[in-house]
Amino acid sequence: MTKSSLRQALNEGRFVAAPGVHDMIAAVISNKVGFDFIYSSGYWGTASGQGIPDAGIATYTDMVGRLQTLCRTADASVIADADTGYGGLLNVHTTVRGFEAAGATAIQIEDQEFPKKCGHTPFKRVIPTADMVDKIKVACEARENKQETVIIARTDALQSEGFEAAVQRGLAYQDAGADVVFLEALTSEEEMRIACERISAPMLANMADGGSTPILPAEKLAEIGYKIAIYPAISALAAAAAIENALKVFKATGTSQSPDVDLFSFAEFNQLIGFQEIWDFETRWAKTESAGA
Repeated sequence: MTKSSLRQALNEGRFVAAPGVHDMIAAVISNKVGFDFIYSSGYWGTASGQGIPDAGIATYTDMVGRLQTLCRTADASVIADADTGYGGLLNVHTTVRGFEAAGATAIQIEDQEFPKKCGHTPFKRVIPTADMVDKIKVACEARENKQETVIIARTDALQSEGFEAAVQRGLAYQDAGADVVFLEALTSEEEMRIACERISAPMLANMADGGSTPILPAEKLAEIGYKIAIYPAISALAAAAAIENALKVFKATGTSQSPDVDLFSFAEFNQLIGFQEIWDFETRWAKTESAGA
């Protein structure tokens, strides 16, 4: 199956809206709904895979393995959060090679100090601009497929250095060769609009539910000047709300069968997760008891 090219979408001027897919159940549901692109979030991948916060605790090994599984499971192309590249320049080189081999169509690297923190939480610190410029250059050079693999450069400088410094970093990262620039945790539509006006590289908007940035519809973001929007929390927060409701009803009633709990069809999920292929294999190859006697 040929997956969608983010590079082609950007070249053609098509706006890309990518929902966050936090685990493999969400991935098979996204296959059913149908998307060209999905987003693999460091925050939600860490939370769902390890039950820990996005605070630089998860390692490259943790995340590249999960990304490989997601890319294998999802029909959509995956835009992958690679945090800081998990260390220095050699780590960035290894991360880009590994994420690309895992199947990512785009690899996002940020300018926080290692270990990093979620972009919409306090106490973030950023590395010098020159150090991040080197990371971007290494990331771009490390790509095996320079025609297709997209490098996204994110700055978290707004919180500690202010809006103007964040824009200046975006310009520097653009000049360093980043294919897409991402100013994290902007706090107003005005900031978003100014950033898109001043930075000529394709811009990415982070529509993190509950975060610092106003949540705007895709049409509005395109009008402002963005080329990509990610919605990293959508599947995880929706799943968390549904699970909490189901468990509360179960605790109160002692049954999973309630009009207050919306359960996905087990028969349909069997199909989505791939049981039909297993059954077909067993029908073809299973030996009967009599034949084995």
